[in-house]
Amino acid sequence: MQSQISTPGATRHFTQLLSATPRGARLARLLAVQQLAQWGWPPSCTTSESAALVVAELAANAVTHGRVRGRCFRLRLTVEAPGTLRVEVADPRGDRQPQPRTTTLPDPDAESGRGLLLVDALATRWGTEPRPPSGKTVWACLPLT
Repeated sequence: MQSQISTPGATRHFTQLLSATPRGARLARLLAVQQLAQWGWPPSCTTSESAALVVAELAANAVTHGRVRGRCFRLRLTVEAPGTLRVEVADPRGDRQPQPRTTTLPDPDAESGRGLLLVDALATRWGTEPRPPSGKTVWACLPLT
């Protein structure tokens, strides 16, 4: 596990490679909450709860839609000034970009299709970046409270 903790006010980073499995996605969420607690945001605070939801969604999408057999996905948390947590999940499938629903909500009985709506509601902004040679990084910025 890589983790860098800097002096107060400085940028802080946490990076971890995880297996592209449902277990890896669950572990990403748990590690994010644990790291935020080490940085001073307890598991029961709004920041930690929002980050856990965003990490869970982005990691689940990486495992479901961005998986390449034998390749991992990467979780990265960065505390940026002023008061922003950047969550990044990188996977090896650059050809499969997230497609948020913009016009209709999913069927109430559907088991999927709401995740990026949740990310959009919790994040101040989010998007994707290419991750050469063939992957992508999906990122979301959350306010630190």
